[in-house]
Amino acid sequence: MLAYIARRIVTLIPILFLISVVSFVIIELPPGDWVSRQIINLRNSGIQVSEDEAERLTKMYGLDKPAQERYVKWITGILLEGNFGWSFQWNRPVNDLLSDRIPLTMLISFSSLILSWIIAIPIGIYSATHQYSAADYVFTFFGFIGLATPGFLVALILAWVIYSATGFSPLGLVSNQYLDSPWTAEKIGDMLKHLILPLLIVGLSSTGVTIRVMRANLLDELKKQYVITARAKGLTELSLLLKYPVRMAINPIISTVGWVLPGLVSGELLVSIVLSIQTTGPLLLRSVLEQDMYVAGSIVMILSTLTVVGTLLSDILLAAMDPRIRYGGVSK
Repeated sequence: MLAYIARRIVTLIPILFLISVVSFVIIELPPGDWVSRQIINLRNSGIQVSEDEAERLTKMYGLDKPAQERYVKWITGILLEGNFGWSFQWNRPVNDLLSDRIPLTMLISFSSLILSWIIAIPIGIYSATHQYSAADYVFTFFGFIGLATPGFLVALILAWVIYSATGFSPLGLVSNQYLDSPWTAEKIGDMLKHLILPLLIVGLSSTGVTIRVMRANLLDELKKQYVITARAKGLTELSLLLKYPVRMAINPIISTVGWVLPGLVSGELLVSIVLSIQTTGPLLLRSVLEQDMYVAGSIVMILSTLTVVGTLLSDILLAAMDPRIRYGGVSK
């Protein structure tokens, strides 16, 4: 098992290097840069900017240097100093922006993932073991409703319903009276109340898919010969279900951690905009629109790295749960 994990970790090094290169190339693709965009905006508003001033600004921000030189400086700062660069738009270090937003984004994303699994996996098991029952049809119906309804629309509707029914506005991270106040128990409690709605919306958006995957895989496992043999040997139905077919049926869900994690982080973009929550989603959108290259590149690289790390975690979990994967990997 340790050899399998070590081999998987070693393969991440060239992948992470390629991710950094691709992330930088992506943010370099749009024509122009942050300075040229700001100059165009100023000229459109009637403010004339001379060519000498434009050249001075370009040199000041280091945008006159070749792309490969800027990449080396950027990635060297990340590796040696943990410095993701400077935000032109916010006039702040990128690290400060990310430290303000990533913890909240991670809290919502991981909590939503756990919530989704807690709800979806038991429902999927019940639907598979009670196929074509009334409850199975009800769960299927609501699962399709969840798949078909956009998260931002649900956020708009629920925010209006909550405010109309209770007078409490779920918009923002905290209520207005706590905006400039220091962190206290009351402010933390208010923040937790505001996080309930985005957590539910982001989590439930993937619940329908997980229910369908779990149900389909478990139905397939229940028809296999080893289940029939175990049942014939007198194993109780609950022990049989949890010990063998559920372990096999849950493998595809675990294998999706690699793309579920960045999907949750970037997928809450519209929900965060609708609910006015300052996570990495709105920050990425704004930085891309304003061509704030180091902010956009850093977030893209972090999301891509999350994909790789999530894939590693899913491989380790699969190897731990399924000996066929673990022994097959060692034998190679």
